[in-house]
Amino acid sequence: MELQQLRYVVAVAETRNFTRAAERCHVVQSALSHQIAGLERELGARLFERTSRRVRLTAAGEAFLPAALECLEAADRARSEVAAATGEIRGRLAVGAIPTVAAVNVPVALKDYRLRWPKVHITLTSAGSDDLIERVRRGAVDVAFLGLPLGAEPKGVQSLRLGGGELVAVVAPDHHRTETEVDLQSLADEPFIDFRAGAAGRAQSDQAFAAAGIRREVPFEVSSADFLVDLVRQGLGVGLLPAAYVPRFPDLRLIRLRDAPRRVEHLIWDNRPTPAATAFVELVRSPSDA
Repeated sequence: MELQQLRYVVAVAETRNFTRAAERCHVVQSALSHQIAGLERELGARLFERTSRRVRLTAAGEAFLPAALECLEAADRARSEVAAATGEIRGRLAVGAIPTVAAVNVPVALKDYRLRWPKVHITLTSAGSDDLIERVRRGAVDVAFLGLPLGAEPKGVQSLRLGGGELVAVVAPDHHRTETEVDLQSLADEPFIDFRAGAAGRAQSDQAFAAAGIRREVPFEVSSADFLVDLVRQGLGVGLLPAAYVPRFPDLRLIRLRDAPRRVEHLIWDNRPTPAATAFVELVRSPSDA
């Protein structure tokens, strides 16, 4: 069994197509098919069910795929560890981030990292804090930027607290309110636009209203800050966003809150970080020294 055979199996499993898998692996299809057939003979089981219309994993293939992925990841990690021992960082760095990161300029951090470690392949995905914590635990993401309610800590991962900040209310330019500062009670009758119930991005707002003994209506639930802002612009309700993030939207009116909800931003990473992940954490921890 060879690593190249494992790569071919993963490529076919992900593309569900031998031709596209061969293109991804930069080999002719006949060579890829031959290698997979040889592996199947060695294993004594077919990994794929092939028809004229589709390719899908057999039960044996479903059982084999996770182990194949682990082997490839271990091989990549071994190469990265050897390179790091000689002072070179290579491999992959999968970064996750909530859309409203304010404590770190993520694009600038990624640019600085790429300039310093050009042999690392960087990817970025955007998601909610809870989702990103789970992805880091599974190893699907190497490092991630989160925003959590005050007092909450990410579980099962290593973390670096980046800073905290208040949330502010944002409304459409022609909103009927003229105040520049209010308390939560004065907004109780307003319709709100917020993240979905149960999400970390929603928790700090819900906790602040609950602590003040105030019930509010949230008729519009969204999964992204951009969508929230679009709805606010249409005058459909009041949004709550981190104060440091709001300057990106100069057309919105900002209302400060005397009893504002607060959140804390964190950088998290796996308990066994790769050299690439460790280098990124160090860059964020001490950007002037990286």
